Amino acid sequence: MITIYLLRHGETTFNADGNRYCGRTDAELTTKGMEQAQRMQSLLRDVDFDAVFSSPLQRARMTAAVASGNRKEVKPDERLIEVDFGLWEGKRSEEFIAENPEAWESWIKDPLTTAAGQCGETGAAVIERLDAFFQDLLRHYDGKTVLIVAHNGVNRLFLAWQLGMPLGNYRRIVQENSSLTIVTLDQHKSFNLLKLNA
Repeated sequence: MITIYLLRHGETTFNADGNRYCGRTDAELTTKGMEQAQRMQSLLRDVDFDAVFSSPLQRARMTAAVASGNRKEVKPDERLIEVDFGLWEGKRSEEFIAENPEAWESWIKDPLTTAAGQCGETGAAVIERLDAFFQDLLRHYDGKTVLIVAHNGVNRLFLAWQLGMPLGNYRRIVQENSSLTIVTLDQHKSFNLLKLNA
């Protein structure tokens, strides 16, 4: 069994600007985002992580480094990158919903097979890459404790999938900037949610 401390990165310039969709854009952390990561460092100071992983985007890498107290090298992994939001990238939800309400409705109804932003990633593609990452993690870190810093979209899709929820319900799971979720995962596909959005 592996114990996973799963974080969302701290607040970014896109989050602070009306919560613009920031999938693959490499937006920076704000001052508030850095403070959030430092708060998490204080909360995690007594946790002995065997490894620290993050999305390759700087907002996740920086949050991981600060939250872990720089005690371990942060290992970026492309499979943890945020969802490709296609034509929604850089826009606020009210903007792109007004432009094409049908595309948003299709995504909300069935993110498993619908491409986000018409030409981005499907939920199935996201789950496939996340599953590959976590299976690799189990092979190499079974019995260990790891810190993973990723993004709102991928974290919520992963949690919904592991909990057996229809992916259309993923937006019902809350994960605020630099918030902590703790789960356990084992080789027999057993998954336990110990803490959410702390």
